[in-house]
Amino acid sequence: MTGTVLRSPGERVALRLDSRTVTVGLLLSLALLAVMTVTLMTGEYQLSIADVVKAVAGYGEGAADFIVNTLRLPRLLTAVLVGAALAVSGALLQGLTRNSLGSPDVIGFSNGAATGALLMIIVFGGTMVQVAVGAFVGAIVAAVLIYALAFTRGVQGFRFILIGIGINALALSVNSYLITRASLYDAVSAQAWLVGSVNGRGWEQVYAVAIALVILLPLALYHARPLAMMELGDSSAKALGVGVERSRAVLIVASVLLAAVATAAAGPIWFVALAAPQLARRLTRSASPGLLTSALVGALLLAAGDLAIQQLFPTAQLPVGTATGCLGGLYLIWLLASEWRGKESYT
Repeated sequence: MTGTVLRSPGERVALRLDSRTVTVGLLLSLALLAVMTVTLMTGEYQLSIADVVKAVAGYGEGAADFIVNTLRLPRLLTAVLVGAALAVSGALLQGLTRNSLGSPDVIGFSNGAATGALLMIIVFGGTMVQVAVGAFVGAIVAAVLIYALAFTRGVQGFRFILIGIGINALALSVNSYLITRASLYDAVSAQAWLVGSVNGRGWEQVYAVAIALVILLPLALYHARPLAMMELGDSSAKALGVGVERSRAVLIVASVLLAAVATAAAGPIWFVALAAPQLARRLTRSASPGLLTSALVGALLLAAGDLAIQQLFPTAQLPVGTATGCLGGLYLIWLLASEWRGKESYT
């Protein structure tokens, strides 16, 4: 392992900084800042950077203040935070399962959340808040089912993924059945939610995802070292003093809650959780995806995708889920082909 190690007085806390990882993190942060600035400046009404800065700082006037703080900033921050939450959720699952296919949208969390949301839309005619609660509960139920069915003297990564794919297929069939039984109006609403979008999202979604990240990201970072040891195998981790099942349960809960909150806020946005950790791993050339770099990549992917949709189709108001779905499908084909050819060393 390379890098500089920073130690606290008494050496109770140590932090290893890899120069390449730090450089990649800084470049990703600058790219994200540039995308956010362009997003706030452009649209139907063009704003100068001075207008944007004053509005964000609380000194905006008239239309500029309304456009930035009411229309554009909540949508942008929702995209950034949801992208970061999904990426961290995917990084945790891929680390726990030691498989690059370990992602909330592959093993059933996202479709479980969709089942909960569709039940609220079609069966109960719920409000947006109730739909979000239904999505959150659906993801939790799917995760509990997967964990319970995969648990046999512990949870093995390969078994966890296989059970998850089965639950994913089951949830997908239930979702299709619910839509076929819905009225035309409810079916259109349900299908629109299933695409995944940050259109019209407000500060309530921003606060919900931000609170989840503030609580769960430090928890995940605290368990990052046990996670790295578990990637060597359960036996090796136990030999190094790691409480494998306790750490695994905590990290799974963190991953599920992050995916559930993100899905409740923006709907199921596919492939960000799958692709962002792997892109972060390749950029940093590390053995496993770092949580912070994964979060930056996820935030950048979703913010840039939403900006691209707004610029390319300014009148259509396409949901960002269409962009991530198209690009993510190509990425999944490439990933599966690479796995099949045995070129991946991570799994």
